[in-house]
Parts: sequence; structure tokens; C-alpha cells
Amino acid sequence: MAQADVQITGLTLHGRHGALAAERSLGQHFIVDIVLTAEVGAALTSDNVEDTLHYGHVIKAVIATFEARSYNLIEALAAAIADDLLARFPKIVRARVTVHKPAAPVAAIISDLAVSVERRR
Repeated sequence: MAQADVQITGLTLHGRHGALAAERSLGQHFIVDIVLTAEVGAALTSDNVEDTLHYGHVIKAVIATFEARSYNLIEALAAAIADDLLARFPKIVRARVTVHKPAAPVAAIISDLAVSVERRR
């Protein structure tokens, strides 16, 4: 079997995730980066999208998980996205999801705050 890494970076979504009431009422932008290792052996010779991991479907699944509920922690959000991707797409053998929270309410000037979670089949 041949594997390939599919990388989706910079998926920017507005959500109401966070432990503070203001984060949940106002919402903020989050950025999601995903690296998926998938079995794609058949696609290497068939050149058929049905034989690979369709990244358009992956993006739709990530958005659905992101919007399904509010999370207090971006750790939990990243884990939910990774778990859902493994459950939905049998070709995925490894999912690494990073959720960035660039406007995190901290008492310092930061350019980004991010948490990564990795799950394996």
C-alpha cells in the first residue's frame, strides 16, 4: 500500500469556542491546519479522485465538526476534528489537527496560540 500526506492549511472559520463567556457570545476567528496520512495506492495509477482522499469532502467534514457545538478548549476541538475524520474516512491512517486561536484572551501580545492533536487508526 502507498501512503500520501494530504495537507490543508489556513482553514479560517468563525466560532464561539472558549472558556470565557465573552468568547462564546462574541465569537472569534480560528485557523485549522490538518495533515492526514492516507492510503492512496490505487490513485497513483488510476488518476481517479474516488481512489484518493477527497480533500473537498474532508474540508466539509471539518467545518461540520467545528460548527456542531461549542468547545471550552481548543484541545477538545482539535481532538473532535481528528476523531471525526478517522471515523468518516477509512483511507486515513493518521490525522494531525492544529487549531490556532490568534485572538486568545491572554495578558500578553502574541501572534498566535495553537494546539495540535494527533490520532492514529
